[in-house]
Amino acid sequence: MQLRNLKRAGDARRDEVLALNRAVEIKTSPLDRPALDRLLASATFAMGIPGPDGALAAFLIGFAPGADYQSPNYRWFCDRLARFAYIDRVVVAEAARGQGHARRLYDAFAAHAAEHDLGPLVCEVNSDPPNPGSDAFHAALGFTEMGRGSPAPGKVVRYLVRET
Repeated sequence: MQLRNLKRAGDARRDEVLALNRAVEIKTSPLDRPALDRLLASATFAMGIPGPDGALAAFLIGFAPGADYQSPNYRWFCDRLARFAYIDRVVVAEAARGQGHARRLYDAFAAHAAEHDLGPLVCEVNSDPPNPGSDAFHAALGFTEMGRGSPAPGKVVRYLVRET
């Protein structure tokens, strides 16, 4: 399946992004339509993968330094790195897991980051609540921990980095 640019997506596709995010918002964060529209307007990279039926199977939204984005996790990287490609969220539909979609999206963002000289890929993974699947995925892709933080009450994250 071909990657689709979500920055130009219509209402129906944006609704699919919201539905996929809602299913895992404990691992990402809640997202409503106005917030999604702001994310996509400021994002450096926003791509999705449709499934065989055409419905959205996975997506990734990422940012470069200087974006109009106030996420505490994004700001954490802004305070420490001059150059980076921040993965804000990657979501794969339950039925589409295990098909390599997340890896394909990470590879595409890494290629974009290299082409635009953005610097290393960075992201955060929840430690509390734990997300062992994400921990294993990021370790397999060569991410290493560069710090920890608590961006919200009851949430602890590990900040990860991988050179592109």
